[in-house]
Amino acid sequence: MSNQFGHVAVLYGGLSAEREVSLKSGQEIYQALIKEGVNASLIDVGKNIIQQLQDAKPIDIAFIALHGRGGEDGTLQALLEFMEIPYTGSGVMASALAMDKYRSKLLWQGLGLPTPVFQLFQKSQQTTELSPKVAFPCVLKPAKEGSSIGITKVNTAEEFSAALTTALQFDDDVLAEPWITGAEFTVAILNEQALSPIELKTDRTFYDYEAKYIANDTQYICPCNLSSRKQHELKKLALEAFESLGCDGWGRVDVMQDQAGDFWVLEVNTVPGMTDHSLVPMAAKEEGYSFSKLVLEILATAQ
Repeated sequence: MSNQFGHVAVLYGGLSAEREVSLKSGQEIYQALIKEGVNASLIDVGKNIIQQLQDAKPIDIAFIALHGRGGEDGTLQALLEFMEIPYTGSGVMASALAMDKYRSKLLWQGLGLPTPVFQLFQKSQQTTELSPKVAFPCVLKPAKEGSSIGITKVNTAEEFSAALTTALQFDDDVLAEPWITGAEFTVAILNEQALSPIELKTDRTFYDYEAKYIANDTQYICPCNLSSRKQHELKKLALEAFESLGCDGWGRVDVMQDQAGDFWVLEVNTVPGMTDHSLVPMAAKEEGYSFSKLVLEILATAQ
C-alpha cells in the first residue's frame, strides 16, 4: 500500500498562531510515513511556498499538517489545485467555510442544526455592547482562529471590553456566544464515518490551549459514557455539520452538551492536530487504527 502514494510532501509549520502545534503534527505524521515505508519529505511552509513546492522533487501527494490560517483556510488548497498537486483533507470552499466560525454558524442555522446563538463584533464597527440574546456569562472567540487561541470566558459587563480587545488582536471578526454549562465532546470524522466520541474534562475554565497541548491532567474519556442512543445522536449531528460545509476526507467536530442533554455544534476542524495530545488519533485507536495506519488512511483520501 505504501508504494502507491509516490513522493509525499508533509506540509507543516507555517506562519499562523498555531505554528508550534503544526510543527509537532507534521513531525509525527512524517515519522509514521517513514515507518510505513512511504517516500516522504518535510516542507516547513513559508511565505515563499510556491518556490518551495517548485524546488522540491516532484510531489505526488501533499499531506497538509498546517493548522490555522494559510494552511487550513483554503488558500493553500487553492494553490495546490492550481499546481495540480493532490492533497489531503477538504477542498478550497469547505476549508474556507469551516475556518470561518461566523459563516459556518449562519449555514447551520439555515439548515436547522443546533448551534449556540451568537453576536458578531467587528473591528471596523467598534460596537462593544452585548446583545440580550447572548447575555452573561458568555464566551468570546476570534472567528477565524483555532486551538482555542484568543478565546475568553466573560462573566460580567466589566470584563467584556478588555476580553473583546484581546480577541480582536487575533481577528477582525469576533463571536460572542452564551456560555454553555455541561459536557464537551469531540467527534473525529474519517472516510464519511463518525468515530467514537470523546468527552473532554479539564480543571481549567474550559478546554483551552493549555489543556489541549500542555497539561497532563486533562481527561479524555473514550469510549464516552453516553448511552448508545445519545452517542448515535451525537455522531449523526457531527457528520451532518461536517458534510453540510462540504468537508470530506477527515476532520473533527466540537460539540457541547447542555444540562438538559441537548447537543450544540461549536465548530469543524478540517486539519485537526496529530500530536501525542491529539484527539483524532485517540478516537481512531478506539476503532482499531494505530497512529501510522491512521496516517495512511488519511493519505488514501487525498484528492
